[in-house]
Amino acid sequence: MTFEEARALFPVLERSAYLNAGTFGPLSRRTIDAVRTQLVEDLEHGRSGQAYWDRAIEMRAELARRLAALVGVESTQVALTASTTDGCNIVLGGLGLGPEDEIVTTGDEHFGLLGPLHACGARIVVASSDPDELLAAVTPRTRLLALSHVLWTTGQILPVHELRRRSGLPILVDGAQSAGAIPVDARGIDFYTISGQKWLRGPDNLGGLVVADPERLRVSRPSSFAQRRFEPDGSYEPRPGAERFQPNWVPMASLAGLTAAFDEAPVWGYERAAAQAGRLRGLLEPHVEVTIPAERATLVSFRPPAGEEPVAMVERLGAAGVVVRDLPGRGTVRASVGWWTSDEDLDRLVAGVAP
Repeated sequence: MTFEEARALFPVLERSAYLNAGTFGPLSRRTIDAVRTQLVEDLEHGRSGQAYWDRAIEMRAELARRLAALVGVESTQVALTASTTDGCNIVLGGLGLGPEDEIVTTGDEHFGLLGPLHACGARIVVASSDPDELLAAVTPRTRLLALSHVLWTTGQILPVHELRRRSGLPILVDGAQSAGAIPVDARGIDFYTISGQKWLRGPDNLGGLVVADPERLRVSRPSSFAQRRFEPDGSYEPRPGAERFQPNWVPMASLAGLTAAFDEAPVWGYERAAAQAGRLRGLLEPHVEVTIPAERATLVSFRPPAGEEPVAMVERLGAAGVVVRDLPGRGTVRASVGWWTSDEDLDRLVAGVAP
């Protein structure tokens, strides 16, 4: 698939420079066709019967296989969830931590991780995202590291494998800004969450959770997908592997849509996205203050010129057909660069930033 063919998959790109996959990725014609086809099937034939259930189970299993292959793990280690936040809540609810336990995180996390951390009952220690300073915050009471693979604020890539190795502690990794954006190898990571609607460009409310050793995590939110059989008192036989952690029925149309989106990612996708993000940083540097981490992914954050607030800039750019977002409390604007992003998209953003 050529770049021109890949770009033609996304109608939104005909109308705007869409640079917001870190929130919602662009939807393709093929993805929506798959969703529509399944909804029409449901409309005309209903949503019941053994054949319908069997097909749903197989579609779930196929998507779990796709997610597993994406991050280099076994499909038995993947549970389908509604979001990365869903996955964080499943893990933190299952660990059974209390006030005497500590979790070390960074000061650059999204509330999708921070909210579940706050609710889990453990003491939360907020440290710098610098690896050495983060590890310096570890004490004998620390039970878990919880942090993003790619920081949503700056696009910085954190060395999650190194942190796991050096600390010797279990690690929960928020993969919302990494899976689908950069190459990911989740082997050796205890818990890794995946977002389906961002860089994977799938429908809303669909994601994944990697659990390296399902036997060592308690099921805190059992659904029908947690059990093989159950008794009248609610006791049950867990399903094998990470399937036991699946908390939701996922609409078959969503399963079809995200599976279709997997088939579109080109082999050159990661390389092109990284190159385009680097190009954007270079284009912006003469005009605004750009955040340039040592290890960087496909998010590009910058500070508007003096006198313009980030919200105002985002609104002004949006009116000109350039879609980016502001980062509340950070004073910055963020552009998300994907393999579908053209040079013209980047030029339009830079022209809007420095008219």
